[in-house]
Amino acid sequence: MSEQTVMPDQAPSAAEEIRGLIERSRAAQAQIENYTQEQVNTLIRAMVWAAARPGVAEEIARFTVEETQLGNYDGKYLKIHRKTRATLMDIIDDKSVGIIEELPERNIVKIAKPMGVIGALCPSTNPEATPVIKAISAVKGRNSIILAPHPRAKRTNKMICDLMRDALEQFGAPADLVIGIEEPSLETTNELMRQCDRVLATGGGAMVTAAYSSGTPALGVGVGNAVITVDETADLDDAAEKIRISKTLDLAASCSSDNSVLLVDAIYDEMLEKLLHQGGYLVNEEEKARLQNTIWHDGHLNTAIVAQPAEKLAAMAGIELPEGKEFFIVPETGFGPDYPFSGEKLSVVMALYRVKDIDDAIYHTNAIQAYQGQGHSCGIYSNSDENIMKLANVTRTSRVMVNQPQSASNSGNLWNGMRQTFSLGCGSWGGNGTNNNITWRDLINETWVSKPLETPKQLWSDEKLFGPVMDKLK
Repeated sequence: MSEQTVMPDQAPSAAEEIRGLIERSRAAQAQIENYTQEQVNTLIRAMVWAAARPGVAEEIARFTVEETQLGNYDGKYLKIHRKTRATLMDIIDDKSVGIIEELPERNIVKIAKPMGVIGALCPSTNPEATPVIKAISAVKGRNSIILAPHPRAKRTNKMICDLMRDALEQFGAPADLVIGIEEPSLETTNELMRQCDRVLATGGGAMVTAAYSSGTPALGVGVGNAVITVDETADLDDAAEKIRISKTLDLAASCSSDNSVLLVDAIYDEMLEKLLHQGGYLVNEEEKARLQNTIWHDGHLNTAIVAQPAEKLAAMAGIELPEGKEFFIVPETGFGPDYPFSGEKLSVVMALYRVKDIDDAIYHTNAIQAYQGQGHSCGIYSNSDENIMKLANVTRTSRVMVNQPQSASNSGNLWNGMRQTFSLGCGSWGGNGTNNNITWRDLINETWVSKPLETPKQLWSDEKLFGPVMDKLK
């Protein structure tokens, strides 16, 4: 009698694994499809409280830094404790069930409908608050969500998803409204994007490109490379403090961190002194070369420098950093591939430019962002509405932050009216389908109900409609 070979059970393929998660997620979404606004709002309140309540927020902040080795405790705590609360406050009173908008002049009403299963990509740089913010945005629209974390943050993602799942069950909703992929891989993430109903992609450029190529409707974000102008009318002390806050928040893990700062000639020397007083360290030419060789390897960003303390970067580059210095200031004159400091650095390093005036600042902003970051954001410290609006009108950008720390303001904060999010659309400039600060409103379908107007519109006469064109074209 011949021996039979007993084959071990084969692990499911990525397609099969995701298919199972999608089935669970879809079943959960069906259970809340007809929830009332009050029921939906209760769920998102519970989801935020589960992760952001005292004691838990501190634990998540510590755990995130330990797992990812990116950023710092203070930055992580601010995001999980404060940013999630601010996001909930921003959307809690929004009507997302039933009729959400009426246009009486057109006799049209809009009805919100869920999309189904949202597939969300979460980056390693913001893994503490991103799952919460994306999850409540999905559930606000009566969707379910499957979160695909970066492998570097998979345990953080599981911790947060488990907290939200427990909260959902305690309020009578299915835990599977929120599912986290526990062993993420490129294959599972790609499968999620193929099989879900809507992709919400926040992450590196390659992953966002993959989202747009998945065949599933996708909302992606562009590369950040914020350029900040300080003009001659600015409050220089205020500007210097806010630039330091923005540059060092969570050790520059944010794509909104100040990457280049443009100082107009009239205030260059004075403003530089104030930046140095705020903890900036001005590198010399030799140190600049060392820093460049540390930040970039073979033309690619060295991931070992991302969101690390200034002391660690200095040690890696062989620079003696004086005590009390928190960020590097690198004098620069050019832009593009031959001037890598003009690009995104994801570190406590900023390029510094001397420009003649606001027009020169606009030129440099567009030139720098044509290399990297076009469509994302720029900022200005100024008390001249003329300069502010000139910058806003001529730059190819979706956001202009005025007299605010850029990284803490782009995605919404208590001191401005921007919608709270961690997903920033960059429009066609950044290869995205939207300029929005992406929220729940981007994660629903809308049915437009149109009734006849009480008084039909009358077509204008040719004279009124075409005016002077008629005489010109004969």
